[in-house]
Amino acid sequence: MNTRRQSKPDIVFSYMVYLILALFSIATLLPFLQVLTLSMSPIEVVNSYGFHFIPTAFDLAGYRQVFHNELIWTSYGNTIVRTALAIVLTVSLTFLGAYPLSKKTLPNRTFWTGFIVITMFFSGGLIPLYMLVKVLGLMNSIWSLILPGAISTFLLLVVRNFVHEIPEALEESAKMDGANDITILIKIILPLSMPVLATVALYTGVYHWNAWFDSMLYIQSEKKQVLQMILRKIVLDGDLASAGTETGMVAVNTQSMKLATLIVSILPIICVYPFLQKYFVKGTLIGSVKG
Repeated sequence: MNTRRQSKPDIVFSYMVYLILALFSIATLLPFLQVLTLSMSPIEVVNSYGFHFIPTAFDLAGYRQVFHNELIWTSYGNTIVRTALAIVLTVSLTFLGAYPLSKKTLPNRTFWTGFIVITMFFSGGLIPLYMLVKVLGLMNSIWSLILPGAISTFLLLVVRNFVHEIPEALEESAKMDGANDITILIKIILPLSMPVLATVALYTGVYHWNAWFDSMLYIQSEKKQVLQMILRKIVLDGDLASAGTETGMVAVNTQSMKLATLIVSILPIICVYPFLQKYFVKGTLIGSVKG
């Protein structure tokens, strides 16, 4: 048991670190509490100045407008489908790409790694990407939102470094027992890589859940728009009528409705993150530091 006492400079440094982390936590939590409180408050409280961290009166009219709006739920479903498909595709392709790159026996491994790293710094740009999506016939399709960013170079390198640290003796032992490469990949490498793959899934899920710009470029039908695109229209234009011309909705123009939509849109990420946090920290540290 380590009984060494900390010196005074170490104690002061630790308190400073805790103080800074507490200030960052407060700076993150208070705006969320402000939005949550105002989304449940009457219109006179919403339009008043000052901070409102604790509700003094309740009015759920904004949530009623959101929950009874067909377009919001349609876009909600589109975002869920987009995020789920993107996570499955990105995690699968990233893992299958990182595994061979982690092997010293891969011919010209340094060249292929460098070739992939170049894509982090240079790209064709927005116009060539738009033309490519159009030529491939992906316009107004959910695949136009998923396929162009199916693999992230940064995440690919993180997974590669993680897999590289798995002892080769495990694979050699499995081969001696008669296991082939596919069996080793699925039954040995994949379970051991779950922490870093959970990190990839979290990064990918947050990105696709919050993305709206690509939907604005590639999606023409309002019924195929994602939630963040509808939310953007609500926040900028101030009413649901401008975001629902195809559904013939009645115009609604309340600040509480905007805030209620914000809360509804971020709830899934808030609910999922605590379950992935331990994998997120472990996978990021091991995958990025080692190798």
